[in-house]
Amino acid sequence: MAAAVVLGAGSGSRVGAEVNKVLLPLRGVPLLAWSVRTALATPGVGPVVVVCRAGERAEVAHLLGEHLAEDLEDRAPGHEVLLVDGGSTRQASEQAALDVLAPRIADGAVDVVAIHDGARPLADVELWQRAVAVAREHGGAVPAHDLPGLLPRAGGALPIAGTDRLVGVQTPQAFRAAPLVASYAAARAEGFDGTDTAATYARYAEAAGHEAAGTIRAVPSGPRNLKVTFADDLALAAELLD
Repeated sequence: MAAAVVLGAGSGSRVGAEVNKVLLPLRGVPLLAWSVRTALATPGVGPVVVVCRAGERAEVAHLLGEHLAEDLEDRAPGHEVLLVDGGSTRQASEQAALDVLAPRIADGAVDVVAIHDGARPLADVELWQRAVAVAREHGGAVPAHDLPGLLPRAGGALPIAGTDRLVGVQTPQAFRAAPLVASYAAARAEGFDGTDTAATYARYAEAAGHEAAGTIRAVPSGPRNLKVTFADDLALAAELLD
């Protein structure tokens, strides 16, 4: 079974909001709830860990309960939503979620973990399924789409096997669970903060002694899977739902 992590411990500064942007409404439903609903609807995904900003866990629980009541009532066995406080960085928030999942990973109940930005409400079930399947087969999966009109930095390299083109990296990013836990333990020991999950996995998973680390593969995606960063993005997301 796969587990999902939905990150919601950011802020609303760049979107011009006084509240956490993942709590802003999109068609009357909080951004965060869109991602949690999709994770719950993805076949083969069991527990969903929602990472909250410190002090917002009660509010997040209320909003998710209000907007996902039917989804939670109809969930399959093993499907549950767990809330945990995040940290001051993305890496710390991801670590908090992995700490929650660690017992299930250790006993083999969870073999893949998919980590998703709660500010990407339009990632669909098919993308989640592809990411999980590719991670299970190869080691890691990162949704990516072409970025036309841009040139790579000299000497730069994408940490994604099987592609030589410049791409934009998105979420959900999925990875084999045991190597992921090992890579984050190694990163914690060195005080490393990755820009995303793939950066930490690529840097530490194999070095941590896991033959099962495999390689990170690109999963085709597109610009529709946008991240709400600025106010205009929220309006665009609403239009894309039509």
